[in-house]
Amino acid sequence: VQLQASGGGLVQAGGSLRLSCGMSGSTFSMYAVGWFRQAPGKEREFVAAIDWSGRSTDLADSVKGRFTISRDNGKNTGYLQMSSLKPEDTAVYYCAAGSLWDTMIVRTTKPYDYWGQGTLVTVSS
Repeated sequence: VQLQASGGGLVQAGGSLRLSCGMSGSTFSMYAVGWFRQAPGKEREFVAAIDWSGRSTDLADSVKGRFTISRDNGKNTGYLQMSSLKPEDTAVYYCAAGSLWDTMIVRTTKPYDYWGQGTLVTVSS
């Protein structure tokens, strides 16, 4: 199973980006998808997650109201729509997939079996 994260880039504060997470080698609709990010010198942190159906989502407080997570199982792809970006959103963003959806641990790395390589998002002030 491989995950490919894409869509990162350089954007000005207040701008938008949409990240994509494509899966190959397995049935995408069997997995919950999570997005994490890691800024330079900081630990990896949870951003958002969505269950296999798309009906349940979870967002970190720091991105609520600005980011939206979604998925298209027909395209084997998950998305993270980021709006009103801030310089503090600058990080490498990773997508992950796991067969377990547990709201108690979805914000940790525990339920995720597969990870993408990361895509860099840089927000300039």
